[in-house]
Amino acid sequence: MTSTRRSPCPIACTLDLIGDRWTLLIVRDMMFFGKQRFEEFLDSPEGISTNILANRLKLLEEQGLVEKQPYSNHSRRMNYQLTEVGKSLRPVLRTMIAWGLKHLPDTQVPDGE
Repeated sequence: MTSTRRSPCPIACTLDLIGDRWTLLIVRDMMFFGKQRFEEFLDSPEGISTNILANRLKLLEEQGLVEKQPYSNHSRRMNYQLTEVGKSLRPVLRTMIAWGLKHLPDTQVPDGE
Protein backbone atom coordinates (compact mmCIF):
# COMPACT_ATOMS: atom_id res chain seq x y z
CA MET A 1 0.00 0.00 0.00
CA THR A 2 1.11 3.58 -0.40
CA SER A 3 3.21 4.91 2.44
CA THR A 4 0.96 7.89 3.14
CA ARG A 5 -2.64 6.99 3.79
CA ARG A 6 -5.40 9.54 4.08
CA SER A 7 -6.97 7.45 6.82
CA PRO A 8 -7.14 3.83 7.98
CA CYS A 9 -10.51 3.46 6.21
CA PRO A 10 -10.35 0.40 3.90
CA ILE A 11 -12.38 2.20 1.23
CA ALA A 12 -10.00 5.19 1.24
CA CYS A 13 -6.94 2.91 1.18
CA THR A 14 -8.36 0.84 -1.69
CA LEU A 15 -9.16 4.00 -3.64
CA ASP A 16 -5.59 5.19 -3.07
CA LEU A 17 -4.45 2.06 -4.89
CA ILE A 18 -7.04 1.49 -7.63
CA GLY A 19 -9.31 4.53 -7.57
CA ASP A 20 -7.77 6.63 -10.32
CA ARG A 21 -9.21 6.96 -13.80
CA TRP A 22 -7.17 4.16 -15.42
CA THR A 23 -6.09 1.40 -13.04
CA LEU A 24 -9.28 -0.67 -12.99
CA LEU A 25 -9.53 -0.40 -16.77
CA ILE A 26 -6.08 -1.98 -17.07
CA VAL A 27 -7.14 -4.70 -14.62
CA ARG A 28 -10.36 -5.14 -16.64
CA ASP A 29 -8.36 -5.60 -19.84
CA MET A 30 -6.20 -8.28 -18.24
CA MET A 31 -9.05 -10.01 -16.46
CA PHE A 32 -11.75 -10.08 -19.10
CA PHE A 33 -9.94 -9.55 -22.40
CA GLY A 34 -6.67 -11.41 -21.79
CA LYS A 35 -4.47 -8.44 -22.62
CA GLN A 36 -0.86 -8.90 -21.54
CA ARG A 37 1.31 -6.60 -23.62
CA PHE A 38 1.82 -2.86 -23.48
CA GLU A 39 0.61 -2.38 -27.06
CA GLU A 40 -2.57 -4.35 -26.35
CA PHE A 41 -3.52 -2.01 -23.51
CA LEU A 42 -3.02 0.97 -25.82
CA ASP A 43 -5.68 -0.48 -28.16
CA SER A 44 -8.43 -0.14 -25.54
CA PRO A 45 -11.21 2.28 -26.54
CA GLU A 46 -10.59 4.63 -23.60
CA GLY A 47 -7.32 5.83 -25.15
CA ILE A 48 -4.78 5.72 -22.31
CA SER A 49 -1.51 7.53 -23.03
CA THR A 50 1.78 5.63 -23.01
CA ASN A 51 3.24 7.48 -20.03
CA ILE A 52 0.16 6.91 -17.86
CA LEU A 53 -0.01 3.26 -18.89
CA ALA A 54 3.65 2.73 -18.00
CA ASN A 55 3.12 4.46 -14.64
CA ARG A 56 0.03 2.39 -13.76
CA LEU A 57 1.62 -0.93 -14.76
CA LYS A 58 4.62 -0.09 -12.59
CA LEU A 59 2.36 0.83 -9.66
CA LEU A 60 0.31 -2.36 -10.07
CA GLU A 61 3.50 -4.39 -10.06
CA GLU A 62 4.90 -2.59 -7.01
CA GLN A 63 1.66 -3.23 -5.12
CA GLY A 64 1.59 -6.92 -6.01
CA LEU A 65 -1.46 -6.92 -8.28
CA VAL A 66 0.50 -7.56 -11.48
CA GLU A 67 3.67 -9.41 -12.37
CA LYS A 68 5.69 -8.99 -15.53
CA GLN A 69 7.85 -11.38 -17.49
CA PRO A 70 9.88 -10.85 -20.66
CA TYR A 71 8.29 -12.38 -23.77
CA SER A 72 11.17 -12.05 -26.21
CA ASN A 73 14.91 -11.53 -26.31
CA HIS A 74 14.31 -7.80 -25.81
CA SER A 75 14.46 -7.13 -22.09
CA ARG A 76 11.99 -4.24 -22.44
CA ARG A 77 9.20 -6.36 -23.97
CA MET A 78 7.04 -7.67 -21.17
CA ASN A 79 3.92 -9.69 -20.61
CA TYR A 80 1.84 -8.47 -17.70
CA GLN A 81 -0.36 -10.87 -15.75
CA LEU A 82 -2.58 -10.50 -12.72
CA THR A 83 -1.34 -12.08 -9.52
CA GLU A 84 -3.75 -13.84 -7.18
CA VAL A 85 -4.22 -10.49 -5.40
CA GLY A 86 -5.10 -8.84 -8.72
CA LYS A 87 -7.44 -11.67 -9.67
CA SER A 88 -9.23 -11.23 -6.35
CA LEU A 89 -10.66 -7.97 -7.76
CA ARG A 90 -12.96 -10.02 -10.05
CA PRO A 91 -16.05 -9.78 -7.79
CA VAL A 92 -15.49 -6.03 -7.40
CA LEU A 93 -15.42 -5.55 -11.17
CA ARG A 94 -18.42 -7.85 -11.67
CA THR A 95 -20.38 -5.81 -9.12
CA MET A 96 -19.39 -2.59 -10.89
CA ILE A 97 -20.56 -4.08 -14.22
CA ALA A 98 -23.93 -5.07 -12.74
CA TRP A 99 -24.37 -1.67 -11.08
CA GLY A 100 -23.48 0.21 -14.26
CA LEU A 101 -25.82 -1.87 -16.40
CA LYS A 102 -28.67 -1.28 -13.95
CA HIS A 103 -28.18 2.41 -13.22
CA LEU A 104 -26.32 4.01 -16.13
CA PRO A 105 -28.25 4.41 -19.38
CA ASP A 106 -26.65 3.26 -22.62
CA THR A 107 -24.06 1.01 -20.98
CA GLN A 108 -23.37 -2.48 -22.24
CA VAL A 109 -21.06 -5.37 -21.51
CA PRO A 110 -18.22 -5.32 -24.05
CA ASP A 111 -17.39 -8.43 -26.04
CA GLY A 112 -15.14 -10.71 -24.02
CA GLU A 113 -16.78 -10.10 -20.65
